[in-house]
Amino acid sequence: MTYAQLEYYISQPRLNRFLRACGNSKSKTQRLYKINLRVAQAFYPLMNLFETFIRNAIYNELTNHFNDPDWIINQKQRFMSDPSLSASNFFLKTSVLKAEQKVRRTGCQITSSKIIAEHAFGFWTAFFDPHHFKLVQGAPLSAFPNKPKVVNRSTMTGKLNRIREFRNRIYHNEPICFRGASIDFLLAKTVIDDIHDIMEWIDPSLKAYTDYFNNINSKIEQAGQL
Repeated sequence: MTYAQLEYYISQPRLNRFLRACGNSKSKTQRLYKINLRVAQAFYPLMNLFETFIRNAIYNELTNHFNDPDWIINQKQRFMSDPSLSASNFFLKTSVLKAEQKVRRTGCQITSSKIIAEHAFGFWTAFFDPHHFKLVQGAPLSAFPNKPKVVNRSTMTGKLNRIREFRNRIYHNEPICFRGASIDFLLAKTVIDDIHDIMEWIDPSLKAYTDYFNNINSKIEQAGQL
């Protein structure tokens, strides 16, 4: 595909940032655009596994906290309806109700497993927001038994929010290869470290398992060959 074709189908505004970072070299711009996509593609297995691990770790911990494997359904009218959550428009409760409606439309029976499956990463990271965290007495932090003692809710929130925002950039096809106007994958590398830290805090074997699927750094190294 020629640069003109790529520009036509991708759009000039989207490519211009790549072009400027490559010193107006169209051949380098095309290579950088491909590298950016390859790096984003390489994140998918790690992100998918990480989201599954953290979702289940938090869910299991809250199951212990409430002594109820169906708490995600049964807590709609309990802590999820606490008046203190009105400022957040009862985010958790609203999310569960929407998930239930979606399941009903498929003609399936509402079960906890189906409701869990309907929720995106942001639902689970929301348990570390101060208003939710307080109501569940900090239980989500117990999902990370191997974390250093200095790691608190604020530390976890910082890492999870950075991962979530980066994840959204990937899933919305936004570039992940820049810092300002320069080609820089520092944020991508930081997110990898964040993911590895959190997985090891859950269970060190999780990182070892995902290493088999992780070729992100080898894709990033290609940017040095531009």
